[in-house]
Amino acid sequence: MQKLLVILISVLSLGAQAQIKGEENAVLTAPPEVPPPITRSHNTKVIVKMEVVEKKMPIADGTEYTFWTFGGTVPGKFIRIKEGDMVEFHLMNHPSSKMPHNIDLHAVTGPGGGAASSFTAPGHSSVFSFKALNPGLYVYHCATAPVGMHIANGMYGLILVEPKGGLPKVDREFYVMQGDFYTKGKNGKQGYQPFDMEKAIDERPTYVVFNGSVNSMTGDGALKAKVGENIRIFFGNGGPNLVSSFHVIGEIFDKVYVEGGTKLINENVQTTLVPAGGSAIVEYKTETSGNLVLVDHSIFRAFNKGALGLMKVEGPEDKVIYSGKQMDEVYLPEGSNIQSSVEKETVTVAKSLEERIKMGKVTFAANCAACHQADGKGIPSVFPPVAASDYLNADKKRAISVVKNGLSGAITVNKEKYNSVMPALGLTDESIANVLTYVYTMAGNSKKVVTPAEVKALKATAPAGGH
Repeated sequence: MQKLLVILISVLSLGAQAQIKGEENAVLTAPPEVPPPITRSHNTKVIVKMEVVEKKMPIADGTEYTFWTFGGTVPGKFIRIKEGDMVEFHLMNHPSSKMPHNIDLHAVTGPGGGAASSFTAPGHSSVFSFKALNPGLYVYHCATAPVGMHIANGMYGLILVEPKGGLPKVDREFYVMQGDFYTKGKNGKQGYQPFDMEKAIDERPTYVVFNGSVNSMTGDGALKAKVGENIRIFFGNGGPNLVSSFHVIGEIFDKVYVEGGTKLINENVQTTLVPAGGSAIVEYKTETSGNLVLVDHSIFRAFNKGALGLMKVEGPEDKVIYSGKQMDEVYLPEGSNIQSSVEKETVTVAKSLEERIKMGKVTFAANCAACHQADGKGIPSVFPPVAASDYLNADKKRAISVVKNGLSGAITVNKEKYNSVMPALGLTDESIANVLTYVYTMAGNSKKVVTPAEVKALKATAPAGGH
């Protein structure tokens, strides 16, 4: 009887092995790219080779940080396999690394999700294998002590285990991952900034960003799509601390694969919660053209700490879906007044014109770009352009007053009327000089230089009115 049992186990084992046909090297992609869908109908042995690299990279304009990476990017390279595949994982730690590292894949059933078998010193490599038992979108991260520090330095990514039948076909797929970062210097502080363990423990992030840095998905890095396409975003949250309220301004998620699973699908969702160390798959169709804005809807994180990206949708407008502005009238109820946003700011003095422009660019990105756009071209009929602006170029003192005191009432810029409100931002004289000097360097502007003394000489007044 015992001999028969051994034979039966052997037969079953051989049968399980027979289901794995051949082998292939995994296609790994850097964000926001995603490897192509898996078209094979059988399971195979997938060889994944991931290198850990510690490297300095920009976290914001003019600010560098030492990231610990899987594959040289933050987040790490995207891994795509199929339910039932056998994975042979190679983790290599670059000889230049200062720390040992390992990897915990939430898709792995086994001790530490692979961490127990992958502890790797600098200049060494480790190999372990696992079978992909459960379909879904999973986070992976480093789990070497102190675990929080390794994750906070960017050591996380996503692994997709496609269900046996695959995911429904879409036109475009993107890889986006949020992370919170903790630097010694305040947000926007120039130069190299090291990790701050005290801030991390207290959960006070300096930056909250998509794909590793402020503005990683704006400008040339913006996601691109066309009208009428079905979009799928594989969204993850590396944390280490914050829960994300993921939202796309100007879209509604047709489907959300809740918490990265493949069974529970919610429909017609505005914002989905993604826990630290968790994920979600969201899908939507682009119905009309324009810019869609990806944000963490804990909204100060988006507009003040960096958790913001763009998707540029090209193609024809659909005026039935969205008309655009149809009317613009002045509305000034009795007693209305301009708002003010005031905060205490640490003053860093620019030592040269080049430094003033560089610091001004950072201030512009944090305070002005959301309305006037990163290129300074504004939003037609809503927020005036500051690039090639006859209004700014005509009167430097007036420009200083607008930034220092705010502005309300109708103005005309480049022969177009605007009647929005700009709040007083509470910036220091130094920062006002910096940001205006930067703005004056934009295309079509007069290259004027604004000094802190000029800003100081213009006393604070009631909100400036339009002219």
